Amino acid sequence: MNSITSQSVPHKAPAKKGNFWLRKGNKIAPYFFISPFFIIFGVFGLFPLLFSLYLSFHYWEPAAGLAAMEWVGLENYIFAFQDDWFQKSIYNTGVIALKSGIPQHALAIPLAFFIHTSFTRWRNTVIGVYFIPYITSTVAISLVFTTLFSRDFGMVNQVLTSLGNFTIADMKVLSWIFPVENIDWTRPEYTKDMISFVVFWRYVGWNTVLYLSALQTIPRDLYEAAIIDGANRYQQFRYVTLPMLKPMAFFAVTLTIIGNLQLFEEPFIITGGTGGIDQAGKTAAMHMYITAFVESDFGTASAISWILFMIIAGLTWLNHKVLGGSNH
Repeated sequence: MNSITSQSVPHKAPAKKGNFWLRKGNKIAPYFFISPFFIIFGVFGLFPLLFSLYLSFHYWEPAAGLAAMEWVGLENYIFAFQDDWFQKSIYNTGVIALKSGIPQHALAIPLAFFIHTSFTRWRNTVIGVYFIPYITSTVAISLVFTTLFSRDFGMVNQVLTSLGNFTIADMKVLSWIFPVENIDWTRPEYTKDMISFVVFWRYVGWNTVLYLSALQTIPRDLYEAAIIDGANRYQQFRYVTLPMLKPMAFFAVTLTIIGNLQLFEEPFIITGGTGGIDQAGKTAAMHMYITAFVESDFGTASAISWILFMIIAGLTWLNHKVLGGSNH
């Protein structure tokens, strides 16, 4: 016992200074390598975001020179809410969002289900065909559809008037459904419909791909159990597919809300940057752009951007309440 206690405890050598800096370097190195992301995000993401919030409480016209900002408090927000053109742009945005967004998902879900259950060998080809509009240039799409909807030589008018003038025994049997004369799609009552159709055509394939990816994760056992219970194909779709698609529906609808409330390229190009006759095609994003870069009122434009953010946040919260719940 005495021999054990009498043994000397090994003395720990003091850490060398080089080892100290080596350990410090090992701890700092990971942050050094990921620092470019945070620097880029701070400069090009966080700073413009915070600056726009700061700017929304000021009056500033950079076009007048290096003028100092003038604090105005909530006046920019009050002016935006009271502005008739902003109210109309919000109305136009809402109408276009509903007319293009609802048909997107109403068609994308059954279309994805049909592709999932009917195609095996050519599935990727079919998906690629539907996905092409999403990756095509927005400018090209808008210009093509502007030509297609032309009043004098557009293909849409040619097809519609051909159906409207279709005669049997000297009687135009379809004239009560289709027009017999060319439609001027630039008129205010048609502008939003034309823009909505272009947006619908471009994004329905994107939503189809989203729902198709979700369908591929549904266990096959659920369908087999439904078949054993006597469920037909419609009942399988209603009681198995739709409930299992709720998480993806929440995600897809959220993207649709964000995209439609920020809609800019399609209406801007189709209306020539003016919003069309009586501003029937001017969206909130277009109004914000015109306020900032045409009227040089960056304070009000920043306030509009934050109003849109609050609207998007509110609608996303409502969407979460409707579609974001548990499937159980």
